[in-house]
Amino acid sequence: MAAAKEPQPLDFTFTAPICKDGAFATYLVVEGSAELLGTRRAIKVTGTLDNKTPFQATLMPSGTGPHWLPLRAALCKAIGKSDAGEQVRVHLQQRLS
Repeated sequence: MAAAKEPQPLDFTFTAPICKDGAFATYLVVEGSAELLGTRRAIKVTGTLDNKTPFQATLMPSGTGPHWLPLRAALCKAIGKSDAGEQVRVHLQQRLS
């Protein structure tokens, strides 16, 4: 059995519009994520939304290049945004897997 990976620091900030279709009800597209992370596999990350709301999530491969960051209903409520097209600022801080 492989040892658990230590969290790795990330410092990647982007702004993206909320999307509402595909495999997740509400998500953001993380442009350039495959190059940033060096993989197209699912990756667990932590960070903040709109410079204040902490989150932990799994970036999901879209199958076409960039990852998707799913936004759970609780996160949408915390930032006060859930409509398609609303802009969300994301700061990825740690890679957990």
